[in-house]
Amino acid sequence: MHELTLKKQGILALTFAWPENGDKVKEDDLIDVLGVHELAVGKPLELLLKHADGTTERLKLDHSYTEDQIGWFKAGSFLGYISHA
Repeated sequence: MHELTLKKQGILALTFAWPENGDKVKEDDLIDVLGVHELAVGKPLELLLKHADGTTERLKLDHSYTEDQIGWFKAGSFLGYISHA
C-alpha cells in the first residue's frame, strides 16, 4: 500500500531505521511504539519489543511525516482533519 494512502487513513507509516531489525520481531512479541504523542517532523520513534521470554529490545523507527500529515494522524485521518478545519 502506498505510504501516502496509509497516512491519509490515519495509519502510522513507520520504517525500521536499520531494516535488519525487522528480523528481531517475533510472532509472540508484544509491541509498543514509544513517542507517538510527541510525533514531530524529523524526530524518530522507538519500538519496544517485549519478548515472550521476558526480555525487551528497543528499536529505532523512522518516519517521513510533514506537519500537515502529523495533523492528519492526530485527527484520525485526512478526512477527520479537514472536517474540523
